[in-house]
Formats: sequence, C-alpha cells, structure tokens
Amino acid sequence: MYERLKAYEGRAAATAGVGKDLVNEPMIRHWCEAVGDTNPAYAGPGAIAPPTMLQAWTMGGLSGHSDRSGAYDELFALLDGAGYTSVVATDCEQEYLRPLRPGDRITFDAVIESVSERKTTRLGTGYFVTTRMDVRAAGEPAGTHRFRILKYAPAALRRGARPGGPPGVKEGGRSLRPRPVINRDNAGFWQGVAEHKLLIQRCGECGTLRFPWLPGCNECGCQEWDTVEASGEGTVFSYVVMHHPPFPAFGASDDAGPYAVALIELAEGVRMVSNVVGVPYDKVRTGMPVRLEFLRTDPELELPVFRGSEG
Repeated sequence: MYERLKAYEGRAAATAGVGKDLVNEPMIRHWCEAVGDTNPAYAGPGAIAPPTMLQAWTMGGLSGHSDRSGAYDELFALLDGAGYTSVVATDCEQEYLRPLRPGDRITFDAVIESVSERKTTRLGTGYFVTTRMDVRAAGEPAGTHRFRILKYAPAALRRGARPGGPPGVKEGGRSLRPRPVINRDNAGFWQGVAEHKLLIQRCGECGTLRFPWLPGCNECGCQEWDTVEASGEGTVFSYVVMHHPPFPAFGASDDAGPYAVALIELAEGVRMVSNVVGVPYDKVRTGMPVRLEFLRTDPELELPVFRGSEG
C-alpha cells in the first residue's frame, strides 16, 4: 500500500489555478475585524493584505475549483478504498515572499509533496498527506503554503469504553482538562486567575489594551506594560459547538459534550476564547450577554468561564 501511495509524490494536485477574486480591501477588512488585528499596514492608501491570508485568496468557496488534478482524486480514492475514510487537518506551514496588495491577481500550482509511512495515532491508523501550493501575485512568487492532513481508519472503541479523543490525565476515573502552558510571558495572567481576577495587559507607552498576553505592544512595539482588571461583563462575539471528538472533561456532567466554545468580547474591548456555561449549548447566541466566573475543573486547575443567560 505504501509503495502505491508513494508513487503519487511529486504529481500535480492543481495546475494553473486562479483565485476567484483579486486581492481586495473588503476581504482584508473582514479578516482584520474577525481576528481583531488593527495593524495600520492593512488599511488606507498603500495597504497590504495580512500575510496569513495567503491561502484565503486561493480558496474555491462552496462551488470549489475546477483545476484540481486527477492524481489528487486518485490518491484519495485509493485511501478510501483501503478503509482510510476519515480525514483530519493536522497543520500548515506558510512562507511569505512578497506582500499582497489590493488589485493583485492570484495564481497558483499545487503538488502532492509527500505521503508518510503508515502511522498509528489516537484517532486511528493512517497516512499523513502533505500538499504544497506555490502562490504567485501578478506573475511573481508571493508565497508557499504547505497543508498536511491525516487520512485514517478510525480506531475501534474498546468494549464499554466511551467514544472520544485524547483521554487526558485521569484522577479518580475522571478525565481532566489539558493543563495550560504557563511561561514567563503569561505567568501574571494565571496568577490573577488564582486570585479570581481576569487581568488584561495595558501598554505602558500608548495605553492600548491587549489580550492574550504578549511581551510587546502590537500598536507601538513598547515592551513596558501594566495590567487592568476586567469588569467581568461581556458578550458572545462568535461561537462554535464542539460535537466531535467527544472529550468527557469538557462536558457539563462528564458526558463528553457537546459544549459551546465562544469568542467573548469583554466590556474593555478585547476578546478571549472561553466556555459559555449556565445555558444549554444549543441556546448560545451571538450577542448574548455573559458574566465572568471561575470554574474549578479539578483540585489543581481553575479557569475563567462565562455564564450566559437565556433571558
């Protein structure tokens, strides 16, 4: 099987693709609003597109692209036929060669760069497939986008086991939430959480508030800062409901979910990702008022969450 898959390495996945839209200001504005990026380089005369939008200009939308190669479809048909019917995106890598500007026409080619040997993961056994897209703007090299997926056969559940993804650390038979990564840049935030305070960084030069915590200011580059305590008031800016993979540690009653994950816009103007509690997951709505509280998930971990109200 592996030899058959390796034969697809180096074959075209897409040829002479053309972006459906020119690089344009409305898409740049929507992107910046969605991620909260106020960098002045992305607006006004002489604006450039955020580099991380590189792939966005190549996407085909719901109607897709007509330039995908037969080799790409053949590779996936081979994997599907062998029982590797599930797929999950694992990571991407981008390299930026020149800024993209409104009016640029995007063209691209893509190649099946590599297929791994068979790997066994918690999700199941399968193959990692990496494609590389070379992006051009007005005929000039603009960047490279590598996208890696796992095509796998789902792992069979043990008899009597709950469905789910990574089981996490166990304590008394209960799954625990993953531990946050605490480093010198965010240790003050977690110290505030331990004291039931939600602390926001404030630039010592221009006064801009920022979250998550960073070593320097996005607006002026100053590395001096202090903190302000959030009032705890906020609204749901956007949200998703996680159905799969089930993870008991995130369920309301250790039932593996579903559960709501929201981007909360705090009254102070910054946004953070957290859980919405106190209402059923299917009642969470954009614009819903929420209030900060602290949830002890286990003896060693307490997290800031937001309580919503159906009213």
